[in-house]
Parts: sequence; structure tokens; C-alpha cells
Amino acid sequence: MHIPDSFIPLAQAAVYWAIALVFIALSLRWAREEMKDEKVPLVAVLAAGIFAIQAVNVPIPWGTSGHMMGAALAAIVLGSPFAAVFVLTLVLIVQGVLFGDGGITVMGANIINMGVIGGFSGFYGYRALSRVAANPYASAFGAAWLSLFLAALACAVEMAVAGTFPLGLGLFSMGLYHAVIGIIEGAITTVALYLIYTARPDLLPRASGVAAE
Repeated sequence: MHIPDSFIPLAQAAVYWAIALVFIALSLRWAREEMKDEKVPLVAVLAAGIFAIQAVNVPIPWGTSGHMMGAALAAIVLGSPFAAVFVLTLVLIVQGVLFGDGGITVMGANIINMGVIGGFSGFYGYRALSRVAANPYASAFGAAWLSLFLAALACAVEMAVAGTFPLGLGLFSMGLYHAVIGIIEGAITTVALYLIYTARPDLLPRASGVAAE
């Protein structure tokens, strides 16, 4: 899902950067207001974990790849979609600048896909599912799967607009691969949420529905 440089024209990439910068600014405001000292280690662990799970890539036709994302987990555990934008932006900067995983000119698009779309769909998907499902872990599983699937489809649309590959085949390939990978994403999100609740329930926001139990 990490779009490389040259896959999107510079003018189109600049638009994504402009949108991403708005969300990055809002995520920094979240960090200033909400990231207390006791949350710093949790943010660091989440960032490291997300970096690790994203390193496992599955090649997808037309030069991109499929992998887990971790945005829903960050949003649910930290209690805000802007937390996911913050954590995913840090991860994507390190991956792009130090390891060449994802381009620099297209980093705005990658932040939108994985941080913004992944974080917001994961957070609000979890809240919506929690209203109909009695089990918060089932809600976390569904939200994590949905966040990965939607982010992958957004990536396919962006590259189709750029003329990199056809829309229909892109949606099919990215959707199919990430629908399968999303099962693992959902399982890891559920297990991580359970482990954090078991070890340090005080770190979870009551809005997560887990700490309140």
C-alpha cells in the first residue's frame, strides 16, 4: 500500500500533501492536548509495533504491495482518529526517509490512505459496531478489517486517477488482497486490545468500551 515515488504525478501528489498537512496539524494539536506523560510509552510501543507489522509485505500486481496497517488499533487504544494520523505519520516518515518504503513526493497520499482513512474509518467503524455488538473485541476486529479494506481501495483510486493502473483491476486486486490480509489485521487488533486491557486497563479510554467493563 506504500505508493512509491513516480507512481503519482507531482501535481496530484501536491494535492494529497496539502490535504495531509491539514490532518497532520490537527494530529499535532491532539498530541499537545491529549498525549500525557503516561501515554508516551504506549504511543512509542504502538508506533514500533505498527512499523513491524507493515514490514511484512505481500506483492500485488502493478508494483504496489499489501500489508497490515495498524491505524484502527492506534485510534481505538488512544481514543481518537487523530492519534492514528499522528502515529502513522511518524511511522511513514521513518519508513520513507530511512528505508525507502514509500515515496517522499507521494507521502501525503500514503498518510491520507493509512493515517486519515485508516484512522477515521477504524475509529468511527469501531464506535458504530459497538452500538450493535455487545463484544468490544468483535467490534475491534470488524473496524480493523474495514479500515484496511477502505484504505486499500482509496490507494487503488488514487493510482487509477494518476494513470498508473486501471481502476477496475486496481480495485479488484487491492480489495481482494486486503480483504484477506484484513482478517489478520482484525485478529492482531483484537489480541493487542485484549493484552493492553489485561496488563494496563487504565491506559485505555472509557470510550473504547473495553476499559468500562
